[in-house]
Order: sequence, then C-alpha cells, then structure tokens
Amino acid sequence: MLGGTLLTVGSFRERDWRRTRWWSSLRTRTRTCSWRGRWSCSQPACFLHLRSGDKDLAAKEIAINRKAFHDYEILERVEAGLVLTGTEIKSIRAGRVNIRDSYARPQEGELWLHNTHIAQYPGGGPWNHDPIRPRKLLLHAEQIARLSTKVVSEKGLTLVPLRLYVNDHRAKVELALVRGRKKYDKRKVIATREADREMARALRRRR
Repeated sequence: MLGGTLLTVGSFRERDWRRTRWWSSLRTRTRTCSWRGRWSCSQPACFLHLRSGDKDLAAKEIAINRKAFHDYEILERVEAGLVLTGTEIKSIRAGRVNIRDSYARPQEGELWLHNTHIAQYPGGGPWNHDPIRPRKLLLHAEQIARLSTKVVSEKGLTLVPLRLYVNDHRAKVELALVRGRKKYDKRKVIATREADREMARALRRRR
C-alpha cells in the first residue's frame, strides 16, 4: 500500500508514480502548517504555498506609481507596512487607491505617508475613513533613523511609494529613497525606453 493505492506488479505506471510523489510532497509541506486534521490551515494563502512552494505568490499588486519611475532616480528601496482602519484595507483590496502624488515624511521619530487617496468603502457608514489622511508607516527603528537622516541632511532627496500591494492579508508599500531627475535626464530615460521597446519589437518580428 503506497499513498492509499495498492500497487501490484505490472500495474505501476509513470503516472501513478508522479501522483504518489505529489501526495507525499503535499503531506510533507503540510506539516509546517497548523494542522487541524482536515485540509485546512491557519496560515493565510496556505493553499498557494502548498501548490507552488512559494508563499510570496500570494502578493497582489494594487497600485503602481509610474510617475515616480519617470520623475525620480531611485537610490534605495525598502518594504514598509501600513497602519490602516478596517474600511481602508477593504477599499485597498478593491483597488480603490491612488499613490501617484504620495510621499513620506519623518515626524517625531516615525515615518508617515501623505497624500495617498484611499476611497471610502461603500457601506462603511459612520465608521468610514478620511480618504486623504496621513498614515503611519511600519519599519524597523534603524531603517526609520537612517532614511530620516538622509532626507533631512541631503538636499534633493525624498521618500515616495513605488508600489502598494497586499501580501499575507496585509497592505505593504515599496518605499523608495529618490532624487529628482532634471529634464535632460528624463528625456534620456524616455529615449532609452523607446530604444529598448524598438529592439524588443525587432526581435519579435525575427521570430
């Protein structure tokens, strides 16, 4: 008896072997979860984890700040959490958020995200949030200190969000330390992108 199937000489085929290996792998991975005796688990996105072996595939991109990639030179990137209300996270999951003009600013030893528009959640009632309120960012203390020092001490540096996404049921921001590009630099970036696109089109035509 192997994997719940009785194997006899001559009946074992390659397909049965693959199925048996998959079952054994599934049982092995499940031991890392909070097993409840059924096909359930207390870990969010566990089914994705079991199927792919990569829990990061549970991340869902909600918003991207294309303006930041065009207007700024990106010097450093960090991942930050967000302190949100219940109606805010529901609106984010529905994709009702805009980070185009957002920026982060140090304040009393913390980093706060400003000018991020999260639309009010339909049915939120009197508990609905202010769409444009400042929101606290969650980072390690040393990250906050280092980024705050650079923004305050070095002229022309600022902090902007590049992406907002949901991972493991939590909203995350990819925060970047950036420097503004001059007009010449912007034109150069655009020309480089156009050249790359033209090269890609030429390669596709060859195929």
